[in-house]
Amino acid sequence: MQAATSVRANAFPTFTQALRAVESVLLRGGQSTARRNAWIAVLENRRLAKDRVEAEHVMEAALTRPS
Repeated sequence: MQAATSVRANAFPTFTQALRAVESVLLRGGQSTARRNAWIAVLENRRLAKDRVEAEHVMEAALTRPS
């Protein structure tokens, strides 16, 4: 006799998928593209800021390192 195998099927979309579906309905065409481009710009700005901070730490470490 074999034990029953439990299978989980989740028909519910993830939060991100649901949000994108709502966005596509509410923000047709250009507005949706503009919002996506703005978010990409925000992420790029965050990445650049992180890189800047890391570069500052490297420069400070190089300047304070004893010769």
